[in-house]
Amino acid sequence: MSWLPILLLAVLTFSLAVFVLKLPRTLWTLFGSALLFGLAGYALQGKPGMAGAPADPVAQDGDVTGELLVTARREFYPSGAMPSRFVVTADAFTRRGQHEQAANFLRNAVEENPNDSEAWLALANALVEHADGQLTAAALYAFSQAEKVDPSNPAPTYFLGMAFLRAGEPDKTLALWRELLEQAPKDAEWRAPLATRLERLEAILGIAAGPPQVED
Repeated sequence: MSWLPILLLAVLTFSLAVFVLKLPRTLWTLFGSALLFGLAGYALQGKPGMAGAPADPVAQDGDVTGELLVTARREFYPSGAMPSRFVVTADAFTRRGQHEQAANFLRNAVEENPNDSEAWLALANALVEHADGQLTAAALYAFSQAEKVDPSNPAPTYFLGMAFLRAGEPDKTLALWRELLEQAPKDAEWRAPLATRLERLEAILGIAAGPPQVED
């Protein structure tokens, strides 16, 4: 299952370039080939067990998107540590694309245990999905609580960057992921995958904006 977020990365990166950044149609084939080449390199050198790529508001099957969202989040937490019963139930709704119901269960989770970082993050993601990719005030609060409870876990910042990307604000995604990478421990397993995704996003933005500027 850990490869599904990686495959989603390819689809959503291409969608970002085409629909958000308005990549010219004449470059679609070239960009798609370059993207597949990059994923092949990632398969050899990266860690496909890490979390998935940002979701995009283009039309997708809700069940598949929900499954990927749950899988991506879980890979930031120990596999041997099961989430709370509310999160488990909420994940079942998320997998079916029923994000409002998932959010309702997750509100119960954080009410019962305000120190449950994964529940706060799952709530933030559910609220973003329920709002069709919009980063609402409630979602921002949930992201901030997830980070406050477990500041050493990169997941809240990573998924917040995903949410900004979905909302069409890639500059904020870049700022968040760059800061996260700068602060990452040298031996962090998620450091290399994050660097790969950041470089890929920078490359896409560079294609959209034209040749890179040379600083003095």
